[in-house]
Amino acid sequence: MIEKYKNKIRLQLLVIYTRYLLGNAFVFASLIKIKGLRFTSKSGLNQPINSAWHFFETLYESGLYWKFIGFGQFVTGFLLMTQKYAKLGSLIYFPIMLNIFIITISYYFAFTPIITGLMLLANLFLIVWDWDTLKILINKPLSINDNPRLEKEISWQIIGLIMFLFTFCYRLFVNVYEILFWAIGCIIIGLIGLLMGLDLYKIKFENKI
Repeated sequence: MIEKYKNKIRLQLLVIYTRYLLGNAFVFASLIKIKGLRFTSKSGLNQPINSAWHFFETLYESGLYWKFIGFGQFVTGFLLMTQKYAKLGSLIYFPIMLNIFIITISYYFAFTPIITGLMLLANLFLIVWDWDTLKILINKPLSINDNPRLEKEISWQIIGLIMFLFTFCYRLFVNVYEILFWAIGCIIIGLIGLLMGLDLYKIKFENKI
């Protein structure tokens, strides 16, 4: 049923940039953990044991496990942003994101469950989008679609790599959760990439006519 929508350029762009968004969010959050730093700005040791801050402090104090979570998010985010390996990325993303969502509804996080819930729904959307090939995992035959798709163009892979490197370098030197400059940088890269990617695709398409 979804196959008839896969040739629509706007939907293809929605998928590509949803991968960028979800992947970038994971890469951004992962490097703090990989560097062995706290997720929060201060210690949650003296907070109530049933609070979110105490929970994060426990994860942080675990050391190796804290970094393991970070590496998991880092690899998953990178896979999504490559476009080429995004199907694998979306599968790995699901259990991690589901776990994060359950955490945010298990403790008081104000409006955070709305954000994590939307991220989980976006992840499910990506899985449904690629279900024609992913369904082989439950012994269903593949649905082969040879129609041209934007995500197969190398330009979108390059954009994803540039965005990944920007986030990686930013988080390598900035330890606080200051997202304004990072968000502006990603938006600029995304907009430039959108214009260039569509222009290259248009040129390629016209040359085939």
